[in-house]
Amino acid sequence: MTGPSWKNPQPAGAARAGLDELSGDEQQMLEETDRFARGELYALAPRMDHEEWWPEHLFPQLGAAGYLGITVPEAYGGVGADLFASGLVLEAFSRWNHAVAISWVAHENLCLNNLYRNGTDAQRRRYLPGLCDGTRIGALALTEPGAGSDAIGSMRTTARRDGNDYLLNGTKLFITNGPVADVLIVYAKAERADASSPVLAFIVEKGFPGFQTAQTLTKMGFRGSKTGELVFQDCRVPADNLLGGEAGGLSVLMSGLDLERAMISPMCLGIAERALTLSLEHAKTREQFGQPIGSFQMIRAKLADMYVWIETMRSFTYRVLRSATAMESDAGGRGEIHKLSAASVMYAAETLNRVLNEAVQIHGGSGYIWESEINRLYRANKLLEIGAGTTEIRKLIISAELLRE
Repeated sequence: MTGPSWKNPQPAGAARAGLDELSGDEQQMLEETDRFARGELYALAPRMDHEEWWPEHLFPQLGAAGYLGITVPEAYGGVGADLFASGLVLEAFSRWNHAVAISWVAHENLCLNNLYRNGTDAQRRRYLPGLCDGTRIGALALTEPGAGSDAIGSMRTTARRDGNDYLLNGTKLFITNGPVADVLIVYAKAERADASSPVLAFIVEKGFPGFQTAQTLTKMGFRGSKTGELVFQDCRVPADNLLGGEAGGLSVLMSGLDLERAMISPMCLGIAERALTLSLEHAKTREQFGQPIGSFQMIRAKLADMYVWIETMRSFTYRVLRSATAMESDAGGRGEIHKLSAASVMYAAETLNRVLNEAVQIHGGSGYIWESEINRLYRANKLLEIGAGTTEIRKLIISAELLRE
């Protein structure tokens, strides 16, 4: 998977008739990724959902196929493409196995890309090759039992300098990939004698003393993607593993959140596309009153609505992905990209909700059965209205930036 669509992505701008269209290389990459996901990931989905099963072969396979380190230069073991290409991979993965997709994006975007954007050359050389070839799994740990929407203000995990190390103490909760991760970006507040407590970001390895995985959580949706609780008890982290320096932790956090929101949108898009495909197939094959239900006007109206919602979601998603691709490393947490990324994920998640609601309605009783694929998609939806800042937080971000203008 290292053909021209990966190695030579076309620049956005004048080469395209419109901002939201894909170049030939991008379209080829999306099609190639769709074929890979359909052939390699789709069959894993039922067992992952039924058993909360994690396929241990998955990340080495993704690395070998060229689907890890999309935004990382080849010198560090990556593909050398950009964030927009990463978003297209996520869209295709989400069509066929959204549980794999969310674990992939936690590794690829929240950890790997974050480390590349903010890490020193020494940190990059130590951690990126293993994350790019899939021999190490990445995660990001921000949320805590008492710190969700107020992730910074309510953060209780602390970091205290102890010679050449920091000692981390605290608990992180709802961490995607947490139970299986080898490398994690962990946020903590510095212990200070005065009132100031800056946010610090650390690169933590699974084997560091004082770090352990606690409970693995059983979820309603995205089952199989491991989510858990992490505990730090005098966890000793070398000072060399401070990411972004003593003054850069907040910038790492805020820019990472904007990129995370921009990347949730293509996940919503991929799930919605699959829901429409399943609904069309059901409308053509399910018969009532002697004819396919797709011949009934109310079913046709639902399908038309779903199509329009998905296409508007696609346009907004691609627009914001292109803007996020051009974002400087210290530009997050404010301004246009802060507003756009929040707006994109708010619209995508709420629109996905509408798409899936109509999809289950079209499927009728079969859509209410746990084992059905459309039911699996439906159960995944709610997380996308909560993760990386709830819908309510997204609205606060958008309105605050509008009023600041």
